[in-house]
Amino acid sequence: MVVPVIDFSKLDGAERAETMAQIADGCENWGFFQLVNHGIPLELLDRVKKVCSESYRLREAAFRVSEPVRTLEALVEAERRGEAVAPVDDMDWEDIFYLHDDNQWPSDPPAFKETMREYRAELKKLAERVMEAMDENLGLDKGRMKAAFTGDGLHAPFFGTKVSHYPPCPRPDLVTGLRAHTDAGGVILLFQDDKVGGLEVLKDGEWLDVQPLADAIVVNTGDQVEVLSNGRYRSAWHRVLPMRNGNRRSIASFYNPAFEAAIAPAVSEGGAAASAYPEFVFGDYMDVYSKHKFEAKEPRFEAVKAPKTASA
Repeated sequence: MVVPVIDFSKLDGAERAETMAQIADGCENWGFFQLVNHGIPLELLDRVKKVCSESYRLREAAFRVSEPVRTLEALVEAERRGEAVAPVDDMDWEDIFYLHDDNQWPSDPPAFKETMREYRAELKKLAERVMEAMDENLGLDKGRMKAAFTGDGLHAPFFGTKVSHYPPCPRPDLVTGLRAHTDAGGVILLFQDDKVGGLEVLKDGEWLDVQPLADAIVVNTGDQVEVLSNGRYRSAWHRVLPMRNGNRRSIASFYNPAFEAAIAPAVSEGGAAASAYPEFVFGDYMDVYSKHKFEAKEPRFEAVKAPKTASA
């Protein structure tokens, strides 16, 4: 099985119905799909690759003395002494930093800020087009998902970008690249390395590669889309395996609800299906998620089910 690859340009042509069906299949049966011909200029993607790779070179020395590296070195040394060692299961072999509208961005390389600002603007537009396709496939009014994420326009959605690198790992049997999890938020758009693999998605009990594909944008659905679709779309478990060779670049952008937004299953026109999920405030869900990210998602939904009581 191969993660679906969808030509997004066909959404506006004679093959629209087939393309919408492919998006529906990706959302319903995978929780992951890849978009090609998505409208983001390839020249911009080339600049993004360049500035993010340069930014890691400036951070590489710090990663070499980071906790994951020190921990792995200690395990290898213990093994050399003949001691039994077990793989680390509470940290990731990953260098990361985050970009959003209100935090400080790297000033080196000089082109980083301008390039990533332009890229994020394009990704945000693409995310909203994908969400509109989801609306239509779910039988919802156009813009329904965005309205849920913004409290009917009262709040701005949270749009964050995680810039990650997974450097070569000498002992991938003793550490994970990124532990298995589902994403907390809405629609995630990933510009992944086109040469170094390692990303896997869980499909029907089997871990499958999300194959590197030049200039594609990988889309996956988060927990909030699962709730809004009343379980028709599922957030998929995924992980990153460390690699002995190659430094994997990963730039993931998250189109999430505002922290103040109330999230609940959306009911399509004429639909009356019983809600399988509670209504909750996204910020409350994130409080739970931050403590239980790498655990099953169902208890997270249960934890925010009951309304919080006001303090006396």
